[in-house]
Amino acid sequence: MATIHDVAERAGVSVTTVSRVLNNRGYISEKTRRKVYDTMAELNYQPNEIARSLLRKQSNLIGLIVPNVSHPFFGELTDAIEYYAYQQGCKLLLCNSQLDPLKERDYIEMMKRHRVDGIIMGSHTLEVEEYRNLNYPIVTIDRRIDSLPYVASDNYRGGELAAELLIGKGCRKIAHICGNLQLDMLSNLRTAAFEEKLRSAGIEFVTLQTEMNVFDQQEYEQLIAKLFDNHPDIDGVFATSDIIASFVMKRCRMLGKAIPQDIRIIGYDDVNAASWVTPAITTIKQPIEDMGRLAVELIRRQMEGEPFERENVLPVKLVERSTT
Repeated sequence: MATIHDVAERAGVSVTTVSRVLNNRGYISEKTRRKVYDTMAELNYQPNEIARSLLRKQSNLIGLIVPNVSHPFFGELTDAIEYYAYQQGCKLLLCNSQLDPLKERDYIEMMKRHRVDGIIMGSHTLEVEEYRNLNYPIVTIDRRIDSLPYVASDNYRGGELAAELLIGKGCRKIAHICGNLQLDMLSNLRTAAFEEKLRSAGIEFVTLQTEMNVFDQQEYEQLIAKLFDNHPDIDGVFATSDIIASFVMKRCRMLGKAIPQDIRIIGYDDVNAASWVTPAITTIKQPIEDMGRLAVELIRRQMEGEPFERENVLPVKLVERSTT
């Protein structure tokens, strides 16, 4: 197996020059740089990434823990984070926690062993104290923990927008389907704002929470079936994800309810699938790409000792489509 010394000897340069090319440090002429790269290719030289990371005290790895990457929101967020991390010269170490605290803790230990440069936490099953004790640049998604920086969309405004639209459309009895409010998430503000608006307007409503596993799609069907059994006169639904909204649409078709004539439905996130289904889902759009970009930027700022904002709340907007 070729070594850095073999590359230097074949290219007719010093080992220091090869090292500078590999780490993009110092001035190297384009001619020399090209000669080194060509020699590396010729010798099939593979840099020792572990040794390089120890030397630089950087691994160029960012850890990302999400509850379930198959969920469209987290899939699209992961895609954005990977894209912007790569633009910064970093690779992504992706982990699914499945909302299992033991698994999440195990992944954090693995990230420590791989000497990641920072951790983006999109899954939040561990106790706050465990986050405090992580001596790494950390960014949380949709959760406020002490002085750690976080990225979120304006959840409160999202709830307001949904309520205002359904009220404006003349809905008189509205269902709200959300995740489990015992989870300490900023997304709970959607529910708070939505309910406040409906109370102020004197609109009857019912709120249904999922169990702790907020991604159990079988539970969605059972929850929604029970909703319509107990409240057949519902004429509006605000779901806190586009996926839940799509399950509401499925149940309405089974019951022969016309959308939006008999019932109006609003989702949340504006994942790509929201515009693909028929009818296309009215939703509250989270700026998923901007959230991913900002999460990576906050890791970089912490690594380099630059100032950063702790609270990073990005605007949402209403995207009205065929379900309202």
